[in-house]
Amino acid sequence: MSAPRQALSRPANTGQSVDREPRLLEVSGLTTRFDTPDGLVHAVNGVDFHVDRAEIVGVVGESGCGKSVTIRSILGLVRPPGRVVEGTARFNGVDLLGLRAAELRRLRGAEIGFIAQNPFSALNPVMRIHRQFANILAAHGIRSDAIARDRARDALADVGIAGPDRVLDGYAHQLSGGMAQRVVIAMAMLLNPAFVIADEPTTGLDLTVQRQILDLIRGLVQQHGRSMLLVTHDLGVVAQYCDRVVVMYAGKVIEHGSVRDVLTSPQHPYTQALVRAVPRPGHPLVHLTGRLPDLVDYPAGCPFQARCPHVLEPCGHVFPEPTTSASGRTYWCHLSQEREAVR
Repeated sequence: MSAPRQALSRPANTGQSVDREPRLLEVSGLTTRFDTPDGLVHAVNGVDFHVDRAEIVGVVGESGCGKSVTIRSILGLVRPPGRVVEGTARFNGVDLLGLRAAELRRLRGAEIGFIAQNPFSALNPVMRIHRQFANILAAHGIRSDAIARDRARDALADVGIAGPDRVLDGYAHQLSGGMAQRVVIAMAMLLNPAFVIADEPTTGLDLTVQRQILDLIRGLVQQHGRSMLLVTHDLGVVAQYCDRVVVMYAGKVIEHGSVRDVLTSPQHPYTQALVRAVPRPGHPLVHLTGRLPDLVDYPAGCPFQARCPHVLEPCGHVFPEPTTSASGRTYWCHLSQEREAVR
């Protein structure tokens, strides 16, 4: 795993109390459920985190930990049988969860750009690419086909697509995976949003193209002082591209803080296990054993208890209170509280 690297032109995020602008995004108590024939799925369980202005925050965890459902809940993209049952997601002081669908649609694209995991699911297979750009602009009051064509051409050039007219006149199935993702990124940036959410944006791409896409996204974010929430399962990506990291497990945030703090000195046993599982020269690869808990029969206490090598008596029935360090790193673990009690 490469060493964490501070983002360009951005001060280190220490978490100490300083005068600052209000948070760009502040999520509190976010809770999402899915009604299924097997019972109620506890997908997201009281999630709290924030994104400051001009910073990149990574969200990590195994598949099924609630990362994608969390961001889709924030964006109003959870569909039945899913439903957000509790919490707030304040963007520039406005609670996104309290907006009507039409109001939220106006914010998406104009102020919040979304880069989906699978570009081919985000693109309409039977509509030419230029028409898809035109539809985005029309939804935000720009209905001139000529203006739409010019804006789309510029957006594709910004993401490194040579010969944008050829792409605009074609269909999604004519694009490679990397090219399709560049088109989706161009659409997300089309209206110059202040905040970008990227959900595993390099899934299914080869390693070289992954790096190109991530470098591209980071450059576009930093170039205009945007903020980004980057969902990934790859700690190496977090180490290289993010300022802060949020670690999720079974629909809960179990640790968050600066990338340097969390990845060089993880405190929660789950974060420790994730870091040990990253391949590193000269170090043995330690696999994370066990599996996620049943999200229908959700466990009392800490959801990591069945896989934890340090499980204590309270872990089985009480979710731990947060422990916060001077640097602002926070984690939820009974082990740290037990150590403090012994001191």
